[in-house]
Amino acid sequence: MASTKAKQGLFVAVFILLLLVVDQVIKIWVKTSMPLYDTIEITSWFKIHYIENNGMAFGMTFINKLFLSLFRLIAIVLLIYYIVGLLQKGARRGYVIFVAMITAGAIGNLIDSMFYGLIFTGASPHYVSYFVPFGEGYAPFLMGKVVDMFYFPLINGTFPEWLPIWGGEDFIFFSPVFNFADACVSVGVVVLLLFYQKELVDLFHENKKEDAEELSVEDLNPDQQSVEECPE
Repeated sequence: MASTKAKQGLFVAVFILLLLVVDQVIKIWVKTSMPLYDTIEITSWFKIHYIENNGMAFGMTFINKLFLSLFRLIAIVLLIYYIVGLLQKGARRGYVIFVAMITAGAIGNLIDSMFYGLIFTGASPHYVSYFVPFGEGYAPFLMGKVVDMFYFPLINGTFPEWLPIWGGEDFIFFSPVFNFADACVSVGVVVLLLFYQKELVDLFHENKKEDAEELSVEDLNPDQQSVEECPE
């Protein structure tokens, strides 16, 4: 049994590492081959479009960069702790794999935030970024920007004139630009919600149970005493 769990743990670790390698190879190739905002058109509905953002999925930027990096770091630690617990309990492999996929995605974007600002020049539409000696890059630790590149403008059209507010304006269906790490997180979350609802419900109930077990005599009115504590 211990040997089986060790093999499963090794498989999950290699799986996460493989996803990280794919993510970082793509990002480094884009960053060192394309100027900022440059586009490579693969098809009419799939383009490589290089942008950078502060680290939220699909380019959202409304949270402080340092707070976001620290939050992601804490979330990764908790996810790894959770995966270890799943392996020890013998959870379904598929469930563990997709939790690991979410973890790999979070780590992939955190790597950008942690190190890209230390090892790369700043991005610009006028030149291609390049490596610099460690610590001489464009931003301090945890403040680097995340590289995004996948762009799927599946449908280009114009809203009808009669539509309030947006009437007559052009629109693009699915305009976010994202990276491989974002895709790992999104796919992992969607698959868990669709096919592993039992495990998610069990996780919710387990957390509620742990919260209930934390209640103790100290949480009650301090004036209350048990019979054993009452003076004779």
